[in-house]
Amino acid sequence: MSTRTLASQLKDATRELHQVAERAGGMSALLRGQVDRVQYCLLLRNLHALYTALEAALDRHATLSLVAPVRMPVLYRTAALASDLRMLHGAGWNELPVAAAMRSYVARVEEIARTQPPLLAAHAYVRYMGDLSGGQILRDVVRRALDLQDDAGTAFYTFAGGADGREIRERFRAALDALPLDDALAQEIVAEACDAFARHVVLFEELHRPPG
Repeated sequence: MSTRTLASQLKDATRELHQVAERAGGMSALLRGQVDRVQYCLLLRNLHALYTALEAALDRHATLSLVAPVRMPVLYRTAALASDLRMLHGAGWNELPVAAAMRSYVARVEEIARTQPPLLAAHAYVRYMGDLSGGQILRDVVRRALDLQDDAGTAFYTFAGGADGREIRERFRAALDALPLDDALAQEIVAEACDAFARHVVLFEELHRPPG
């Protein structure tokens, strides 16, 4: 058995891909505070599709020992994204287009929910750990760029238990390390997380591409 924790393996294996994703498409501009409201709503709409699939899958396998530790409803983002979209876009936000890359991503999450549910931990790691760390920077960037007041329009980045989410991050890392894995399954989860970051790169580039 490996002596390295799953959380540390995931962090090391995805570090470079994480950096690539942060620069893909319009993400680097977003991080610099160049926020187009329409494009930002498209991003949120696509993330809503992903979280809807992921959180439904986690709930479906709530009693499975290889999933239950990382099923943490306090982290769920579907409702927060819907709230932000209602505020920033208004009625009809759910009619905004879902990119082909996201449709493929959602299909992958639904596939592993049917056939390899332990791999859901990889997608939970990629999304929730990002939301709890870099996402907190984006909250302030988006608030300033779109001239938002208080938490209106930035519910996606707001978690219970403290603005920085430090306690929840530690709980989630501990949950990852509590999964009863052998080395082979741990490596499958790491590989799935790498694939998830690659899918984000494709998504961000597709969303940044001019229509037509």
